[in-house]
Amino acid sequence: MANPKKSIDLDNQNQQTLRSKIIIIGSAHPLRGGGIATFNERLAEVLQQQGYDVTIYSFSLQYPSFLFPGKSQFTDEPAPSNLNIRSVINSINPFNWLHVGKELKKLKPDLVIVRYWLPFMGPCLGTILRIVKKNKHTKIICIADNIIPHEHRAGDKFFTQYFIKPVDAFISMSKDVLKDLKTLTDKPSAYTPHPLYDNYGEALTKLEACAKLGLDAEKKYLLFFGFIRKYKGLDLLLEALQDDRLKQLEIELIIAGEFYDNPHEYDTQIQALSNRVKLFTQFIPNDEVRYYFGAADLVVQPYRTATQSGITQVAYHFEKPMIVTRVGGLQEVVPEGQVGFVAEPNPSSIADAIAKFFENPIPNLEENMAIEKKKYSWEVFIEKLLNLAKQSN
Repeated sequence: MANPKKSIDLDNQNQQTLRSKIIIIGSAHPLRGGGIATFNERLAEVLQQQGYDVTIYSFSLQYPSFLFPGKSQFTDEPAPSNLNIRSVINSINPFNWLHVGKELKKLKPDLVIVRYWLPFMGPCLGTILRIVKKNKHTKIICIADNIIPHEHRAGDKFFTQYFIKPVDAFISMSKDVLKDLKTLTDKPSAYTPHPLYDNYGEALTKLEACAKLGLDAEKKYLLFFGFIRKYKGLDLLLEALQDDRLKQLEIELIIAGEFYDNPHEYDTQIQALSNRVKLFTQFIPNDEVRYYFGAADLVVQPYRTATQSGITQVAYHFEKPMIVTRVGGLQEVVPEGQVGFVAEPNPSSIADAIAKFFENPIPNLEENMAIEKKKYSWEVFIEKLLNLAKQSN
């Protein structure tokens, strides 16, 4: 890759160039934002390491409180000391959209990288980007987490189409999202897998992690990690855990993450499993993530629907085997029988996969993990993103 300080050649015929000023529009500290905020901050760090001048434009108000299902939108963790984060976008104030758009238009960044994960954000982001484009200089690349959302609402398609219009090109981390995108636009687009979440610290031994969490390191633990929503299928996993084989294997489940559904919907299933479920249902700060993955023998993602999942890339970082369901792009990055297993999104199939993992250990699991995780470097992701900038001339 060419040195970004010297500029990247976008078009050999007319010598248009993309120079070094980049704006990332999306969630960042102090917003929790789940994996999206963590991703944006890591992306900014890697771009800075490559020589770019990067600023994140985040939200002063991301969601109205009545639309936010969690306990708090904000984290108490310290801000990243090496990043320039401006929390200035108000998702529901059109006057703010005009102000931010004009500010970015005047700033004339060479590239804007914008996250799109929810149609609710379409009017806000679409308006800002329309104004930015008027400077006839800035390229706009969208990282599309979702195009058709997991939970449908009226106006989704209209809001998404409004957002798409000023964008020059799209990068998707799921082949399913790429297919959805192509039903709405023929603008340049590309698929590249979600890069590793490698900013959660070093892996711990199971003994160290269990000691921190107050768990018995001699037991076998599954891990369900992340915000708890209906589409993520926790109820399917709880039902699978009732399987006689899993009872005989004395397998227990760690649930680590905040409820974004009504927690009482799961009470009957959890009570039926007696003491085989360990609940850590508060927001998990970044510096504690490694304890939960360290304690786990197997990470399970029993999703009903999905595009891609950052949990897979956290599991790769900590070299933990996985079971995922055959939905969205989950199976694209979990080779069957090499780093885990792929199940159908139902309790019986999930139980079969869990039993198979514990009864028949995967040969060369550690070597397979090391090979697979090399595919998901940030450098590969950024190279694909910058190539999109070339195509969008």
